[in-house]
Amino acid sequence: MKRHTKIAWVYFIFLSMLTAGFLLSKQANDYKDFSKAAVSYYGSSGREVLQIQKRLQAWGYYKGPVDGKYGYQTYQAVRYFQSKNGLAVDGVAGKSTLAALGLPTGTSTAPANRDVDLLARLVYGESRGEPYEGQVAVAAVVLNRVSDSRFPKSVASVIYQPGAFDAVDDGQINLTPNDTAYRAARDALNGWDPSYGCIYYYNPATATSKWIWSRPIIVKIGSHNFCK
Repeated sequence: MKRHTKIAWVYFIFLSMLTAGFLLSKQANDYKDFSKAAVSYYGSSGREVLQIQKRLQAWGYYKGPVDGKYGYQTYQAVRYFQSKNGLAVDGVAGKSTLAALGLPTGTSTAPANRDVDLLARLVYGESRGEPYEGQVAVAAVVLNRVSDSRFPKSVASVIYQPGAFDAVDDGQINLTPNDTAYRAARDALNGWDPSYGCIYYYNPATATSKWIWSRPIIVKIGSHNFCK
């Protein structure tokens, strides 16, 4: 009996070690996947939270201390940003919110691909139905702003700058772009600029800002005036 008991204990210990190893491996993989998701939420801290706070503060959404701690003020600022940009309002800085902020999301998607997608969404939301050249010009305006010291330094930051584009304000940025919008985005990224360096455009039939009418018009394409 003692010999059988000893063998049973050996098997028990062996199985316990296998189970523990499996659980630890699963936990490590779960943590790895969680890290890849690049999620910050209430109670988080670190460099990612610091960058979120900096971006939200620069855009006027956040008034609290930039300390890398995801407290109540950060949570509320994230919710405010989400509500203004057509995102799910949950106070969690997940992949979609981070992408809207122009911050890395931990995915394997290259920045260039994200830029194409965002530009295509803006082109589709702002200028679908316009001549193709005009759609490329809309994308070029975004890229011209990225290169201008008066504007943010990334495609996402320019597009989601508060009040910059109607398509963001009314949620059309979230529509699925067509092939034409993607082609226009790629052509602009490849250097075609039918706007000739413009950083603004407007439709004179619908524009309500008196200031925009004071800008010198460089070119007219379709229903849009492009200006500097």
